[in-house]
Amino acid sequence: MSRINVMQPYLGDEEIAAVAAAITSGWVAQGPRVAEFETSFAAKQEAGYAVAVSSCTSALHLALIAAGVGNGDDVVLPSFSFIATANAAVYVGARPVFADVDIATGNVTAATIEAALTPATRAVIVVDQGGVPVDLDPIRALCDPREIVVVEDAACGSGSTYKGRPVGAGAEVAAWSFHPRKIITTGEGGMITTSREEWATRVRRLREHAMSLSAADRHANTLAAAEQYLEVGYNFRMTDLQAAVGVVQLGRLDELVARRREIAAGYAKAIDEIPGLRIVADPEWGTTNYQSCWVEVTEEYPHDRDGLLVALAEADISARRGIMAAHREPAYAGRDTGDASLSVTEYLTDHTLILPVFHQMSESEQSRVIDVLRQT
Repeated sequence: MSRINVMQPYLGDEEIAAVAAAITSGWVAQGPRVAEFETSFAAKQEAGYAVAVSSCTSALHLALIAAGVGNGDDVVLPSFSFIATANAAVYVGARPVFADVDIATGNVTAATIEAALTPATRAVIVVDQGGVPVDLDPIRALCDPREIVVVEDAACGSGSTYKGRPVGAGAEVAAWSFHPRKIITTGEGGMITTSREEWATRVRRLREHAMSLSAADRHANTLAAAEQYLEVGYNFRMTDLQAAVGVVQLGRLDELVARRREIAAGYAKAIDEIPGLRIVADPEWGTTNYQSCWVEVTEEYPHDRDGLLVALAEADISARRGIMAAHREPAYAGRDTGDASLSVTEYLTDHTLILPVFHQMSESEQSRVIDVLRQT
């Protein structure tokens, strides 16, 4: 038997041709293909502006800077997320304050956020965890009157929907990931989308050292004007090689999501007949792309979560533990991160795992996974 990976990117001849064309053009750094990717992504996500960057982490970092978050501020966010969500707050000198999540979706809610708010809260980061859309409207209703900026961490959200629109369409600012574990990939890379032109303008500058004149504008002129550096900026640029892949991948998005939902439906049908397992599902307000197809292992199941992971590994199937709890990691264990209860976060971290889902997954491969779930 061959190994079944938890995820593998879907890349082909079109992506190869796009990269080759970029190389042949002689423009491989941030340039026209990055601009094309930004325009196409903004249109796909129904966002006002899109700015390509080096990663979703850098997108979150710049989003908080644009929102005016800094020293002495608190940022409420889930511990139930990849550690980069919390790190972004630390990068700008703010205190990450952890909020709990909903047991069904793994997402923060207006209620869990309200329980974690402090007088110093300047921003809230909400996460579309595993591709499950966060219920944004009640959170905006809570935060907007308090002048608290809501940043949507849509790292996993490409192709998910919220109330009939793409995830992120209603966000003031959102951050996206194109890591190979995500639905569409550029190898590494990220994007900021925002409804605010002034924020888009500023993060465009900040991503390339806060230069007053972009690299593309300088290269367009034989005798370029001398640039100025308007503030301390960063090297958070995306290359045209990455963007060339991104443009092709974006064109595949609907196909990729449809296939992942088809695979998840196959798991759901089987798991519905297995006592002690619960698979994540669409919430009433939207649809998930199943970027992570996670399953809760309850006490009814014959083995605990770790036992099931071992059984899958013995069958040469690579599953993964569920989403981490950042507050348990050494980087945050000794920090003051608020005092909200994180009982659901800890339960889900200890009782969930992520099943293999990828575009090329065959029926026989999925059957192998399901057989282990049934027989364990």
